[in-house]
Amino acid sequence: MSIRNWPAAERPREKLLELGAAALSDAELLAIFLRTGVAGRSAVDLARHLLEDFGSLRALLEAELHDFTQHLGLGPAKYAQLQAVLEMARRHLAERLRRDSALESPQAVRDYLKAQLRHSRHEQFACLFLDAKHRVLAFEVLFNGTIDGASVYPRQVVKRALAHNAAAIIFSHNHPSGVAEPSEADRQLTLRLKEALALIDVRVLDHFVVGDGEPLSMAERGWV
Repeated sequence: MSIRNWPAAERPREKLLELGAAALSDAELLAIFLRTGVAGRSAVDLARHLLEDFGSLRALLEAELHDFTQHLGLGPAKYAQLQAVLEMARRHLAERLRRDSALESPQAVRDYLKAQLRHSRHEQFACLFLDAKHRVLAFEVLFNGTIDGASVYPRQVVKRALAHNAAAIIFSHNHPSGVAEPSEADRQLTLRLKEALALIDVRVLDHFVVGDGEPLSMAERGWV
């Protein structure tokens, strides 16, 4: 049966308009993006099939072009649309973060860092540079590593902090394994960077570790 023949309350688009996007399942959200199904499958049926093939919505969203287009109903045009949607979401989070003090919007910081770093298959170390009122000046990925780790050089972090005339900084790095628990090396690195930045009067406010769930704050653990 075509989706247009379903009861209105069960159609993904109508359900979203009535109840909001959060009320929809992963398959229903994906079906709205797909817009149409294929022969013998509605958009929702196709969405469920794709989620089963990829293993999760996240895996689908983070798939490379070659892997993405190997699946029924997904071509280069859909891939381009999806990448545009993801980039718009990242830019929306960035604008939201720039409006307020980072310390007054801790969830906005978490959401932004998660959107920027969680998709990477390799470890990345990034800095959120802040002014004296803790408003965002810039976000930069400074170091890229292998899946086992990244080499982070305090001199380069200090150099970029000076370039942005930053008064404070928030570190972040991802764990491609999905486990956000900081290692002892992560904690020692944070201390080294904090000492180096103290020489130029730049405060380290936090160091977030991004995994599959919510980013973990080292400051909340008392490690910053």
